Amino acid sequence: ALTACSSDSDSSGSEQGDTVAGANSLSGIPVTVGSKDFDEQLLLGEILVQAFGAAGAEVTNQVNLGGTSVARAALLSGDIDVYPEYNGTGYAVHLEQEDPSFDPEELTAKVKEMDLEENSIVWIGRSPFNNTYGFVSSPETTEANGGPFTTQTFMEYVRDNPDAVVCMETEFPDRPDGLILTETATGIELPEGQRNILDTGVIYTETGDNNCTFGEVYTTDGRIPALGLTLVEDPGINILYNVSAAMRAETYDQAPDQFEAIVAAILAPLDNNKMAELNKRVSADGEEASAVAADFLVTEGIIAG
Repeated sequence: ALTACSSDSDSSGSEQGDTVAGANSLSGIPVTVGSKDFDEQLLLGEILVQAFGAAGAEVTNQVNLGGTSVARAALLSGDIDVYPEYNGTGYAVHLEQEDPSFDPEELTAKVKEMDLEENSIVWIGRSPFNNTYGFVSSPETTEANGGPFTTQTFMEYVRDNPDAVVCMETEFPDRPDGLILTETATGIELPEGQRNILDTGVIYTETGDNNCTFGEVYTTDGRIPALGLTLVEDPGINILYNVSAAMRAETYDQAPDQFEAIVAAILAPLDNNKMAELNKRVSADGEEASAVAADFLVTEGIIAG
């Protein structure tokens, strides 16, 4: 049973069997864990490293590989065995599909089916949290508006105020699941002159400092609450990004039930609020991703303390 050891139990190795990742259920299986290069991915990657390690796997830590294309290439080539990936990215970017479902279960099921068949990649589990693209308004802009914008009123504001600046990361304007979705839904194009391309992390601080009128962000990023930014209310324009563990079938097939159980236990508590809270500890408070990962795993009873 996937039960945690009780808080008053001995947390020595003899109690490992009482935790989800105990009992050496992955004993002797080599697993190389990767991740992309932003804080949420570092955190999720470290969580996988530590959980699989506690279950007896021979883990190689390759967390913080680079961007989406780098992590995916490493998975397909066998340089890594698993990394955390998002259903929307799998569907629109890796599998090059259009018109995604806005039902998380349906979207993940479709990606899971196609990626296994075409690339021998297994998608394990699905997080409750949805770290989709979004926009935030700066504190000054939000105050002047009297509260949150909607996607429509945000784009109307940008259209009607030529000095308004929207800060975005490099790939967002050209991604099939990026800016085009907002422009299409609102019927308003964002002029080149009102775009400012910045590194992802800088967008949050620059918008917090009112240097960007609006900023493109990840909706579960801990810097949103930390910097007093306000999410633009999205009626469901941006594609879903629930996370799963994307794993090579060759690795998965060595212990399918164990991998499923461990990943399910990891993802179950991760709703939007919990993920943002964990992200904030890394992005805003400066804690090490590995330390936050360990604290999460012990607190949730996935590994012994």
